[in-house]
Amino acid sequence: MSDWSAKNPYMTNITENFILNGEGSRKETRHIVFELGDSGLDYKVGDALGVVSENPPHIVEELIEVQGWDPEQIVTTHNGERTLYDALKKDFEVHLAGKKFVQSLTEKVVSSGMKISVKIVSRSRGKETWDSSKDGDLPPGLAKSAPSDDPSEKVAAIVGDEKAIEDYLWTRDYVDIMREFDVKYAPEEFFELVSRLKPRLYSIASSHDAHPGYVELTVGIVRFSYHGRDRGGLCTQFMADEIGTTSKKLGVFMSPTKSFVLPEDKSTDIIMVGPGTGIAPFRAFMEQRVFDGGSGKNWLFFGDQSSKTEFYYKDEIESWIDEGHLYRFTTAWSRDQEEKIYVQHRLKEHGAEVWEWFERGAYFYICGDKKYMAKDVHRALIEIAQEHGGLSEDDATHFIEKTMMREEKRYLRDVY
Repeated sequence: MSDWSAKNPYMTNITENFILNGEGSRKETRHIVFELGDSGLDYKVGDALGVVSENPPHIVEELIEVQGWDPEQIVTTHNGERTLYDALKKDFEVHLAGKKFVQSLTEKVVSSGMKISVKIVSRSRGKETWDSSKDGDLPPGLAKSAPSDDPSEKVAAIVGDEKAIEDYLWTRDYVDIMREFDVKYAPEEFFELVSRLKPRLYSIASSHDAHPGYVELTVGIVRFSYHGRDRGGLCTQFMADEIGTTSKKLGVFMSPTKSFVLPEDKSTDIIMVGPGTGIAPFRAFMEQRVFDGGSGKNWLFFGDQSSKTEFYYKDEIESWIDEGHLYRFTTAWSRDQEEKIYVQHRLKEHGAEVWEWFERGAYFYICGDKKYMAKDVHRALIEIAQEHGGLSEDDATHFIEKTMMREEKRYLRDVY
């Protein structure tokens, strides 16, 4: 065990940082490789890598500008004395606004008759859709409760409703809100209202046996633009843009898993379901299974929008198939045909064989989206147990949720 942790990360370099998507993709998914050097850091497949990121320079600079702060002012934070610029860059989450800050507007904003110009955004399954807006328009859910343009009344309407706060924060960061309401804070006052910067955890996409001295990730880079300003995922943009493959160092540490592990018996068959960046731990699993040379069969379900633009690790996957390491590879490309096809549909199509594997003691793994995909896959497994196992819905649910997940621990999830 090493002494490296979130509070004491190992400072390292990124040695590879390249886009996995094909030309024309609307996504940006990267393969990122970190050097472990003399850290003594070790990991097993299934573990996660913690990455200590920093806020984007342009967000920090805009925040300082809108508040009129001195970037060289010495301040004290939970990490000790440092310049205000460094505190905003490294100590606090300033790329997205929080509820506590919005609630503080109640004391800051006074009635002034000031016109507020905001944009309405509707949200559907993670997609953002702009609607037309005019001066005086309100965030979703506020039209009935705040017909007035008075700033204090608008603030009261927002903070008085949990849903209104959530909708308001959906497209705004601190700079947006400060400009909208023309409010000023002392640095120390601001620090009391914002969250401390937290590391981000990513499923490791490599086997240490296959890549000694390195750890690798599969990362979806999050980018978006609201109110005429570019922004995005804190850590993903930090790794893609600010670090890249420069000599600038960043902090990492290991976050071991106790449950998301390969079977000890290397003759055990495994089924892996990892659409999109959910493929990360299963690339690691496959590398480890090849290295270990066990007799267990490997079946991978993978999918994304299109085989032309999101077929991550295609060459590696095809070599595993050609060499007999990957027994079955089942794909679900949602946009390559008129009908949307996802991994849960493919599981049900192959339900009879999936059930046979379960009866032989196969392990089942899933990695990826918790809100939609994992729920759909879970439901598909229950339906497979009903259709091909001849179980009632109650018995099928008991088998999947209690027998496989809790008692036998061979239905394992890494969802987020």
